[in-house]
Amino acid sequence: MIAGAGRVTQDAHLVLVRPVGPPRARGCEECLRLGTPWVHLRQCLTCGEICCCDSSPMRHARAHAATTGHVIVRSIEPGESWRWCYADEQFV
Repeated sequence: MIAGAGRVTQDAHLVLVRPVGPPRARGCEECLRLGTPWVHLRQCLTCGEICCCDSSPMRHARAHAATTGHVIVRSIEPGESWRWCYADEQFV
């Protein structure tokens, strides 16, 4: 939900969310292929790919969103349960 000007609206990109199941990799899939480090992990909620966050050197989650249009991710860090929309740059 997005709050603004006294009203709350639904993020239009939530229609892209699909059942993706549990994480299929123990790290950023692209970083594992390249041998690069990551900081925190995100899971694409359209295809399930595991990518690294914006604090990571390669920022694969943002790149994945830009190249695929899969703009909603969730944190898969222990104790975190939030989702982020890269298109709108906000929590959803």
